Amino acid sequence: MIRKFIFGKRTGTFSVTEKVQEESEEFPFGTFKSKWPFDWSMELADDDIVFGLGESMRGINKRGFLYKSFCTDCPGQTESTASMYGAHNFIIVFGKKTFALFFDTASEITFDIDYTEYGILNVKTKDTGLDLYLIESDGKSAASGESELNDISLQFRKLIGQSYIPPKWAFGYQQSRWGYKTEEDVRAVVANFKKENLPISAICLDIDYMEEYEDFTVDKNKFPNLKKLSDDMKKEGIHLVPIIDAGVKIKEGYSVYEEGVKNDFFCKRADGSFYTAGVWPGRSHFTDFFKKDARSWFGKKYKVLTDLGIDGFWNDMNEPAMFYSDESLAEVFETLEKYKGKNLDIQTFFEFTPLSGSTFNRRSDYERFYNQVEEDDGTTSLVRHDKVHNSYGGLMTRAAGEALKELSPDRRVLLYSRASCIGAHRYGGIWTGDNASVWAHLLQEIKMLPGLNMAGFLYSGADIGGFGDNTTEDLLLRWLALGCFTPLMRNHCAWNGRNQEPYVFGKKEAFKSLLDLRYALIPYLYSEFVKAAVTGNCYLRPLAFDFSNDRKACACEDQLLLGEGIMIAPVYTQNAIGRYVYLPEDMTQVTWAKGDASYKELKAGDYFVDIPLDTVVFFVRKEKAVPLSIQGKLALVGSGASYSLYDDNGYTRNIDLDSLQKITK
Repeated sequence: MIRKFIFGKRTGTFSVTEKVQEESEEFPFGTFKSKWPFDWSMELADDDIVFGLGESMRGINKRGFLYKSFCTDCPGQTESTASMYGAHNFIIVFGKKTFALFFDTASEITFDIDYTEYGILNVKTKDTGLDLYLIESDGKSAASGESELNDISLQFRKLIGQSYIPPKWAFGYQQSRWGYKTEEDVRAVVANFKKENLPISAICLDIDYMEEYEDFTVDKNKFPNLKKLSDDMKKEGIHLVPIIDAGVKIKEGYSVYEEGVKNDFFCKRADGSFYTAGVWPGRSHFTDFFKKDARSWFGKKYKVLTDLGIDGFWNDMNEPAMFYSDESLAEVFETLEKYKGKNLDIQTFFEFTPLSGSTFNRRSDYERFYNQVEEDDGTTSLVRHDKVHNSYGGLMTRAAGEALKELSPDRRVLLYSRASCIGAHRYGGIWTGDNASVWAHLLQEIKMLPGLNMAGFLYSGADIGGFGDNTTEDLLLRWLALGCFTPLMRNHCAWNGRNQEPYVFGKKEAFKSLLDLRYALIPYLYSEFVKAAVTGNCYLRPLAFDFSNDRKACACEDQLLLGEGIMIAPVYTQNAIGRYVYLPEDMTQVTWAKGDASYKELKAGDYFVDIPLDTVVFFVRKEKAVPLSIQGKLALVGSGASYSLYDDNGYTRNIDLDSLQKITK
């Protein structure tokens, strides 16, 4: 059952696809300090669990911290990071009374969950309205033995619309690096993969391929014939996936800039002039994606690259990230002059040192420009950007997704983004931004994935091995072992870190075995992904969703259920020889090593499982079977007798779950 409560006027979101009538009654839970701005609190019982919030730090259970939805470029995040790249304002309170809340707003919203006062959930906005959806189980799930958590999640996913489904090739391994600067670099990477017999399905191109970091251009000196390169790669089963950034370089003669100015497609200041901020190309304008015509214009620009054979993209810097604005840069230079010639003591030195970085993503800069918000119902309004900020990156994804469907009506195109909001999940996937090569970020991905699934973002994953810093061979192997199960399996890093392609390390056989497992799993991963997208189930979810009466399972923070049949328990600790695993029911332990699988039947309970660096262990649930493609043959593993496989040509937009193929042992 879904009920809708309106507090003020919401603007700028596109999250909901199902119409729900506003309730005439008062909101039934908690108390209000203020309804405008929204400031609401409720008491939590000691054993209540709070799930959700999509891309956010800390645990699967979100209790104990303060989270702020305000899409932020936050490289190298820590446990203290309150705002991430996405804004996913959905929570489930699981306890004696289980229900979910979706706070539909594009403005900043804060979730204080036991942070200020233990036992108190407080949610508040700054100065904009929101639609609040209350979702409760109808009681039928409990009567049938189904979990209320799954029932509530299904209702929410129906409310916000079907999740994006990428082409099948996008479930293969993707290799990326900010630093593949030329065609020769790309061909060398492919040659090295081929030399070591390592499977690969895509190579991602970062900003190096562009001409002076200008969107929808190709540097002909570095990539003289991108069409031929793309065609040559596809003959090897490899797709090129170029980056597209949000900022449009200010440059006379650059057609994208000139068209945007001529047609009034860029964001503006209060005085009507185009807003300017610095990103990769220097001073840039930003497309006003809240305007339908601007979205259509920007989206159609992807044709420049689809005409060159490109069928995959990643959108970046679309929070939007800003290195500086004209105003913030002027303020810093003025302040720096005050320190010139001074004897900098302990106080003045520590005032001086952060100044050069203080222009980066300033909150005041987001208050300096406006968006022409065109709602889906046809109404328009001029809104200061910070009040609709969280929809910006998602609307860039929408612009690309809608255009790519027109440009490629019969074939799915790969699309994933950095910034996101609920609603963007219908148009593309996401990766979780600029993480670092640290073990804590491997564990963090495990904890983020179920929250993202609850918010509709099924096609997701982190930069395997870490984007920043320098990875190590053992960290990369353990991260790939998790990546074998995430829909997006992309190894990506920055130009100034060590290379982290699998072939640069010593344990080449171990890397090959892990990548072979990924390709062996694709029939199951693709089948379960499509089923989850179409039916509204979670592809990856906490154990509590299926074992809600098992206190130990509900408290588990480092094991996940994947589809109908698999439980994963990744290793995320340096120098570990294995890990403790809790089985809430009888399961089959599958051990993959040296390109092959062995099996062991285990009773429910606690186990220490040996997992060497070159090995992946996962578990198949009681009376379930999982298809594995080994040496071209499909075999079922697990105690179940059959599996219903979904498969298609890998690119059709017409998904038909009635075509499930029953596979038996």
